[in-house]
Amino acid sequence: MRRRLGTAGVRLIAAALAVAAVAVAGYLLLFSGSTVEPRRKPAVATSVIGAGEDAVGVSAEGQVLVSLPPPPDGALPTLPLAEPPEDGRLAGPILEQARVLGAAPAALRPCIAGSDYVESGVEVELRSGIGLRFGGASRAADKWRTAVAVLADPSITALDYVDLHSPARPSVHGEGHALPAAEGGAAGGCAA
Repeated sequence: MRRRLGTAGVRLIAAALAVAAVAVAGYLLLFSGSTVEPRRKPAVATSVIGAGEDAVGVSAEGQVLVSLPPPPDGALPTLPLAEPPEDGRLAGPILEQARVLGAAPAALRPCIAGSDYVESGVEVELRSGIGLRFGGASRAADKWRTAVAVLADPSITALDYVDLHSPARPSVHGEGHALPAAEGGAAGGCAA
């Protein structure tokens, strides 16, 4: 035998649920003893503006990191700016370059001389003179993985640049620069 709740019964149950919800919320807010705190990853310099004591680190997101000590010379790739923007944020083509440099594997950053923005997009120059043509900053991590694979290919002994616009189909051009030796770790393969 089934019984139907009348309107009064439904209202009574709804009121009881509302009171219970308010009681639970009140308990959690007043007596739980824990607070929600935002967690923020510390900014890490992945490129630099300037040199020496005047150098300022820049994050992969284009934030100028004036509160951090200057990175050692040669440890990070240099962005082509004379001085950081006053508002502390990069924009436009220089931001695209910061994003590409920020996606570079950390071990490879000392091997990067710098970057430029040309008609086809971001170009990165390695200290060996080899150019990496990225185009835009989209899929920068994929493009870096492709660049590392091309540079590690034993069948390639010399080149001028690698076109990475399409990371699934890189193209290698020229024979003007010998690939750096792999011995000696990252620093050993960075010399021009």
